[in-house]
Amino acid sequence: MLLQQTSSTSFIPIRMKYLFLFFCAFIAGCSATQNEAFDLIIANVNLIDGTGADLMNNVNVYIKDNRIYAIDSNTITQNKNIIEGKGKYLIPGLFDSHVHTTNYQEDFERFIHFGVTSVFVTGGSKTTNEFYAKLRALGEQDSIPAPRVFHTSQILTMEGRHPAKTYGASSWIDGETVFNLRDTLQIESVINEVCQYPIVGIKLVVEDGPTPPFVDRMPQEFVNKVSKEAAKNGKEVFAHISDNTELSMVLKANITNIVHYVGIDLDFENGQPLIDSIYQSDMSWITTLMLEKSFIYPLYPEWIQYVEDLNVFNADEIERLKDSSYIGQAEQYVYLLKTVWGIEHPNLENIIIPYVEEINTLNQNGVNMVLGTDTGNNFVFPGYSLHEEMQLMELGGIKPIDIIKMSTHNAAKMLDVLDTLGTIEEGKFADMLLLDKNPLESISNSLSINTVIKNGKIQKRIN
Repeated sequence: MLLQQTSSTSFIPIRMKYLFLFFCAFIAGCSATQNEAFDLIIANVNLIDGTGADLMNNVNVYIKDNRIYAIDSNTITQNKNIIEGKGKYLIPGLFDSHVHTTNYQEDFERFIHFGVTSVFVTGGSKTTNEFYAKLRALGEQDSIPAPRVFHTSQILTMEGRHPAKTYGASSWIDGETVFNLRDTLQIESVINEVCQYPIVGIKLVVEDGPTPPFVDRMPQEFVNKVSKEAAKNGKEVFAHISDNTELSMVLKANITNIVHYVGIDLDFENGQPLIDSIYQSDMSWITTLMLEKSFIYPLYPEWIQYVEDLNVFNADEIERLKDSSYIGQAEQYVYLLKTVWGIEHPNLENIIIPYVEEINTLNQNGVNMVLGTDTGNNFVFPGYSLHEEMQLMELGGIKPIDIIKMSTHNAAKMLDVLDTLGTIEEGKFADMLLLDKNPLESISNSLSINTVIKNGKIQKRIN
């Protein structure tokens, strides 16, 4: 047998050397996933990772210690804690980025049932610091169905403005669930106070509505001061506006987070200064087109019937929404659309499509468009209505892969948690939604939910 001398005095047969090198290469080439015990594996699944990248066919997603450990196409050697994903589709857990809740115990299990694993609560009539703490505590565990909770401060507004003007002053307690700003000198202390808590940012109401009779908008100097003091505390401002004038006001104050698109009417041909300001602002913009749909919901009994047939919402809730008074309100809204806004035949398509076309243009030009529903209003249903919001985007021509990104990646980017959430990538928390049908064929297939996973744990769904 031929021998080869090494640098030492030992000799290794050439054949044995090659076998040894082959064995080492084989071991190195084997995925580490073949030698690990995983908490959960989704096997042979079609992956839509939320980044906007193309679908990946027949991959395995490995979960360990609540996080995504690896993604590959290797043969699985583990024989337990496996979900067979053959023919199914995996997307990131969804975000509803504009939520209000008073009965969070019921609302939260509904969010999870519909695959909404994170919510952004933007104030509300019960949002004392204690209430927010309860929301966070429920969201931080994963045995009782509840989404992760991000939230703003209590709403900063002025006396006689929205939300007290809209919903009744008795629901809002100054200094507890809302802060009524009286002068600019007060603003520094208010923002210092709310920034002691784990808020994402400051909720600021600028608008003069949302319905007649209109009041004075918040003065520009107030808006400027709120932005300045928030920045000193390292916090973002999330502005509630409802028209182009208010949009210009918040951009002037260097505020780059908008919580509604409803009421905006951009002119991409003749309104270039405003468009340029948007594109230069690094803006995140929450859609909430479900508000527009909610206003006409009572005129379409088949929509209510579909919600009833889901068997997720209480029968008394559904019956209350069938009250004839809501039909009258919807008819009045349609009349306003005709007489004030000039929409000749108001229906879902010609109300929504102009908005979505603008949203699509903004999204394609780099504006971080984010999906939210304004859950808490009548006919906006926790969890389910985020899927309706997604369908409204598709109705206006936005591609499903972009819609998924808007409801996952873009939301996480806005909330500054993209390093841990929002996409299915190695190292991130395992918040995922397994679907039986392909959402890229129709975004309505996002409702074909097979399994909801939050923090690496399979979540119990309703029924």
